[in-house]
Amino acid sequence: MRSRFMVLVLAGVTLAILVALGEVLPSWSIFLLVTAAAKGLAALGLVLVVRSGLLSFGQGLFYCAGGYGAGLLMLWGGITDMTLLVLAGGVVALLFGLLTAPLLASYRGIFFATLTLALSMLMHGALTKADFLGGSDGLNLHSPTLFGMRPASAAEAVYMLYLFSSVLVVVVAVACRLHFDSLRGLLSLATRDNEIRVEYLGASVSRVISENFIAAAFLGGVGGALNAIAVGHIDPELAFWTTSGEFVFVAILSGYLSVGAVFASSILLELIRSFSSQYFPNAWQMSLGIFMLASILFLPNGIGGLIVRRKERDSEKDPA
Repeated sequence: MRSRFMVLVLAGVTLAILVALGEVLPSWSIFLLVTAAAKGLAALGLVLVVRSGLLSFGQGLFYCAGGYGAGLLMLWGGITDMTLLVLAGGVVALLFGLLTAPLLASYRGIFFATLTLALSMLMHGALTKADFLGGSDGLNLHSPTLFGMRPASAAEAVYMLYLFSSVLVVVVAVACRLHFDSLRGLLSLATRDNEIRVEYLGASVSRVISENFIAAAFLGGVGGALNAIAVGHIDPELAFWTTSGEFVFVAILSGYLSVGAVFASSILLELIRSFSSQYFPNAWQMSLGIFMLASILFLPNGIGGLIVRRKERDSEKDPA
């Protein structure tokens, strides 16, 4: 009970800090934080899968499904409210997760990773050939609203989207933290360590993996919808393997122990990409590669491992 209370207090403080930062940060950095939040949500879904001992190279499938779900609802349904669009994107991706989870739950290791990658690339190929969905060029979206409020300027639109994404990230982060500490969340770690023992305890490994995969699909769809709203465009590249690779990068950098580390890693990735492409336009991919190699060598448990290690040291110093 005390742990849940501390999680809620920390969430409230974090949200207050984010709102305050939005008042002083320049527009370009606010937009960067929104896109980082969108990718962080999808990467957090991938972390759910990683906690059960698997790695998906197809998270872009759900990211793209969420983006197209929200975008087509806006263009064809006339819905412009951010909340409804993000929810719709998550539901569309959730349906994809429900369809693919029973197939994927029986695979492990490289077979699981390559099969998810194949499904994502199938989505990419189908959307590229679908001319009524814009083909490879994609579709442009309208300006979004929030509870009927339409921003009067571009700067106000970015700030409104930033506030919405901040609340969304905090709510999702709290839900995932509570899940990590729950019985189902701990079963995921047990599955990662020894599937046979989990089966002996009476739990279903396939069910644990399926639930994590479906939850990952929903979070990927929410992130894709938020990205579509922020960028104002959807295209098949959302399902390309490089998009899924970014989520893998964030998951490796953050580790699977901390929720906050996922969003910190996503922001760090966006900063590295932004400044590398500005100052090293012909070698920014190499900069990302060097950074990822260094993180694997020096942070084997990711940024989250540093946070957990520090908490353990503090508890040893203060046993009371």
